Amino acid sequence: MTVIRLLPPELINQIAAGEVIERPSSVVKELVENSLDAGAARIEVDIEAGGARLIRVRDDGGGIHVDELPLAVASHATSKIGSFDDLEHVASMGFRGEALASVSSVARFALTSRARDQNAAFRIEVDGGKLQAARPAQHPQGTSVEVRDLFYNVPARRKFMRAERTEFAHIDDLLKSLALARGSVEFRLSHNGKPVRIWKAARDQQAQLQRVAEVLGEEFPAQSLRVDHAAAGLHLSGWVGLPTASRAQADSQYFYVNGRLVRDRIVAHAVRQAYADVLFHGRHAAFVLYLELDPAGVDVNVHPAKHEVRFREQRLVHDFLFRTLHEALAQTRAGLGTLPAAEIGPQASHSYAPSASSAPANWPGQFSQSRLSLGTRESPMADYAALLGTSPSVAGVPAPMPATEEGEAPPLGYAIAQLKSIFVLAENAHGMVLVDMHAAHERITYEKLKSGRVTSNLRSQVLLVPLSIAVSAKEAAAAEEHSEALAEWGLELSRSGPSTIVVRRIPALLEGADVGQLSRDVLSELAQHGSSRRLQELENELLSTMACHGSVRAGRRLTIPEMNALLREMEATERSGQCNHGRPTWVQLSLAELDKLFMRGR
Repeated sequence: MTVIRLLPPELINQIAAGEVIERPSSVVKELVENSLDAGAARIEVDIEAGGARLIRVRDDGGGIHVDELPLAVASHATSKIGSFDDLEHVASMGFRGEALASVSSVARFALTSRARDQNAAFRIEVDGGKLQAARPAQHPQGTSVEVRDLFYNVPARRKFMRAERTEFAHIDDLLKSLALARGSVEFRLSHNGKPVRIWKAARDQQAQLQRVAEVLGEEFPAQSLRVDHAAAGLHLSGWVGLPTASRAQADSQYFYVNGRLVRDRIVAHAVRQAYADVLFHGRHAAFVLYLELDPAGVDVNVHPAKHEVRFREQRLVHDFLFRTLHEALAQTRAGLGTLPAAEIGPQASHSYAPSASSAPANWPGQFSQSRLSLGTRESPMADYAALLGTSPSVAGVPAPMPATEEGEAPPLGYAIAQLKSIFVLAENAHGMVLVDMHAAHERITYEKLKSGRVTSNLRSQVLLVPLSIAVSAKEAAAAEEHSEALAEWGLELSRSGPSTIVVRRIPALLEGADVGQLSRDVLSELAQHGSSRRLQELENELLSTMACHGSVRAGRRLTIPEMNALLREMEATERSGQCNHGRPTWVQLSLAELDKLFMRGR
């Protein structure tokens, strides 16, 4: 065997650099986070050759005292923590004290800084791990860090760098995420001497929303909901995109925990479940969300690059995120999309229901909302009620709603005509509304079916022969721990061995389902997230199918009163902006858009 020996400091730093410094954007991340921790109000980032030739970060923060400059590039030296208690309550972006040492070991490094109480600035340089003595320099208060010829002494790592354009794109994306995290800080980015980005400091919520628009696109504010909710020591704020603003890729998702951008499976799972009923298959939501909680409630010391965190109360965080976003998206009733994002929140409640007297006197047909005849022989609620063993209710008959004040027009206006027995044309205060009548009524029927399920006693089906299923020991433990909660949904599981469970009952609504796969899916979620919505998702899929078959079909002629009743139901139904499959149920054409089509005013 070889002799055990201590590694030289230079090799230790290069090994650490392999964990922390993946590419030029990793260097920018470490340097900019140091600037933010220093209290900078303005940060300038200059890049040359995609970061391979030069990375320069300058800030106006507190600076570093000349006596501390050598320590700034030493391994595991930091001013941000000093004890284990500090590590348990990390509130800064960085805390490991190895970033500058790692960077300086794989590049030609220079640091110039002037502290607040110093009359002059000083500069140190590190080349190949060799530190030179500090010398006076010219520099305003703050710090500048120059990183030249990245990986010049590690050729193998340099070969893995991509094209200049690709590496700069990663740096640009990184600065976008940091700009969203710290709205009060001004950021400037240039490449090869040319200005690329300037984000002025945002002093209020409107300015912060403008910065969000610069990153996610100018159309995002008009297609997003403002979220601001606190409970159980957690505070969630930010903006979530409407389902109609979804994207093909998950490239517009920014989630911050105490100001730190993170990727977390608990967060991803909660967001995905919140959008489950309204997002089209294969699409991804867009959002910018900020979660604030006690630093002791989150462990940020689980990843060398600090991309991941671990919540101490994972289930609490998961349920809080899901319920907050689910509540916010539930308010996306048809007709509310024209309101500014800042006016819509998770606690908003809107209900419009004009009476017959509020319709214009010359409106075609007499307005009525008492009934909406579906023309179907059987009600899907009746089918569902039969499975539950309860008395059926009449589907498709809107509940009476209070009338609005005299002269107040509803958001979706009043029906004018039907186009090709598919679309309903209506006029509102903004212009013309076009409604897909089948998609809209499908959502209305679906929400009624879900409401009926919640208010009914779920009936379960006892298996004639109990089914034994082999699972992991962790999943078997989850079945034992959550047996009461599962029984409330009609699923009776009991542990019969270290890695075996027995299924005795299943929800009657899911009769005929693959019991083994269903049980494994539920237990897998319970073991991983502490909660599971798989049963509810399966039932929702069935209810969605029932709603589709029970809704008014394309080709069915509706009367003006029936069309108006459909519009009023849409305004009062949660998530009615999208059908059960995530497709839009209505579109608004403003007068300005109509004028543009006919080139009026030119």
